[in-house]
Amino acid sequence: MHAYATLQSLADSHLLGALSPADQEHLLPDLRLNAFALGDTIYESGEPLDYVYFPTSCIVSLVYTMESGVTAEMGLVGNEGVVGVALFMGGDTMPNRAVVQVAGGAIKMRARLLQEEFKRGGALQRGLLRYTQALITQIAQTAVCNRIHSVEQRLCRWLLLCHDRAKSNQLRMTQEFIANMLGGHRQSVTVAAGRLQDAGLIHYSRGDIRILNRSGLEATACECYQVVKTEFDRLLGAGSLHP
Repeated sequence: MHAYATLQSLADSHLLGALSPADQEHLLPDLRLNAFALGDTIYESGEPLDYVYFPTSCIVSLVYTMESGVTAEMGLVGNEGVVGVALFMGGDTMPNRAVVQVAGGAIKMRARLLQEEFKRGGALQRGLLRYTQALITQIAQTAVCNRIHSVEQRLCRWLLLCHDRAKSNQLRMTQEFIANMLGGHRQSVTVAAGRLQDAGLIHYSRGDIRILNRSGLEATACECYQVVKTEFDRLLGAGSLHP
């Protein structure tokens, strides 16, 4: 049995926290708290979605796996968004996997309830649509970034996006995991991480990455990080979900 969500826990989700007190009270009896460990799979490609998850402290990678087994991250979701957008966009499955890359919590909602609430309109519908638009920007920018920019720039972009969502300077993940997310080779990620460490931007040891110099990471990253952040701020900034 999962614990019931509380009004305090809803505040840790940007989309649910932006709802009016009346809307929150309406949803609360059907919301549950869910804890995820690093590497947990929330759903597989083509699998029916029975629930959606609003991350509160976990970070989830949307990962596409080729027939050869090679994987690459399409996008990532933290407390700004929701995992399972297909459920309110007209589909019941997703073509990718959703894998937890930073352990933590999420608020769980039944798929049927989300669809009913979406049809009602209002702040939740506006938030979900705006979030989806921002996510599309992130996915598109990731595709361009992986094609054009260096592994070092991509690693900076990825660390900054994680840092924005993790509420911590400490991230736990292996270089092999990062390489899979970036669609690269472990050796190239090892070299890039070493350069960032030599420059005093991060400290990496046994799967732990500590952000030491965020402004330095921003200066080293490609333009893609700022493009994605600007779009999320524009679409999901303070007051954006209200008429």
